[in-house]
Amino acid sequence: MSTKYHRDYPHLTFRRQWSLTEKAALLLGQCEAYVNAIRNTPILPKHYEQLMNVSLIKGAQATTAIEGNTLTEDEIQQILDHKKLPPSKEYQKIEVENILLAFNTLLQELVYNDQDAYISASLLLRFHQMVGQNLGEHFSAVPGKFRENDVTVGRYRCPDHRDVPILVDELCGWLKQEFHYGSRSQSFSEVLIQAITTHVYIEWIHPFGDGNGRTGRLVEYYLLLRGGNPDITSHLLSNHYNLTRTAYYRELEKAHDQRDLSQFIEYALLGFRDGLVLTLSTIQRSQFRLSWQKMIYDMFEAVRAGSHEKVFQRQRTLALELPFDQEFKAADVLGLSIPLAQQYAGVSEKTVERDLEKLEEMGLAVKRDTRFIANKGVLYGMIARRRG
Repeated sequence: MSTKYHRDYPHLTFRRQWSLTEKAALLLGQCEAYVNAIRNTPILPKHYEQLMNVSLIKGAQATTAIEGNTLTEDEIQQILDHKKLPPSKEYQKIEVENILLAFNTLLQELVYNDQDAYISASLLLRFHQMVGQNLGEHFSAVPGKFRENDVTVGRYRCPDHRDVPILVDELCGWLKQEFHYGSRSQSFSEVLIQAITTHVYIEWIHPFGDGNGRTGRLVEYYLLLRGGNPDITSHLLSNHYNLTRTAYYRELEKAHDQRDLSQFIEYALLGFRDGLVLTLSTIQRSQFRLSWQKMIYDMFEAVRAGSHEKVFQRQRTLALELPFDQEFKAADVLGLSIPLAQQYAGVSEKTVERDLEKLEEMGLAVKRDTRFIANKGVLYGMIARRRG
């Protein structure tokens, strides 16, 4: 290693320290397929808003929880709703607010304003400033400034602080050369692997006195967004690291000891794939509900002639509001939704039962003893046929 360093760092080679395992290559292909499905599936505005809210909450909770923040997802929702938390949790609230603001700022710049940048020392310092601002004594570093002291994390001795600026510059130069951003369109695998490996290298260089993990995961989020990943999926790696924290630290340590990122990449891809599956499943449920509504409107329009308008409106509303995953009795209808409460106010239970029986005749509801549930099977019958 060059003598310009004050110490030697055999694990910081700034070259391709990995090979894709057969499993990792398969996972990359699956991830790209799921991302393409998510990109090309329309989402109702209210469902998109819900997905973005979940993305922000889970992303902020994940990236701060790894560093010891104990706020729950419900408490982070309170922050988003501008509600107060107990004074004892004020600094944790600021930590989360910093991440939420950073997410929204980068989302605005990249997705809406089309402003992008190479990973550079100045960008890392900016991200660190975002992470550490307003935390005072609860942040053991100067926000937006590289550390000027030597640190040890567990049994890992971080690079000499005098080497940090050099190592950061070498990292940024290597990223530009290795992953070709700007010189041509990056492939999906380049985007994802760059995000994962950049995060690891920031952890290894440990350029700041505090907030390295949060900064590294913010860079990861930035690279995923910059590379064209959907905004509702760009928190998934941080969420995976948090949910599998023991494995996260074990894989980081193993990559350092073996000087090989192959297994860490495979571990990260597995979590990203699983997160994409859950996200796509949520979107498909939204599409399922949309298809159900379209089918209801078509079926009722076909029988509208000759129907009493008030009865027609009431029964159609009942069909639209039928729960997919919850059985209910006729007496429960008023409590299922506000539209049903409005339609069935002052209506007898016998009338409710007759309306439900009408939906059963139309094939829209299924009766099990005294309970009813939406007949999802009628929609499943519209799915393209396949063997098995």
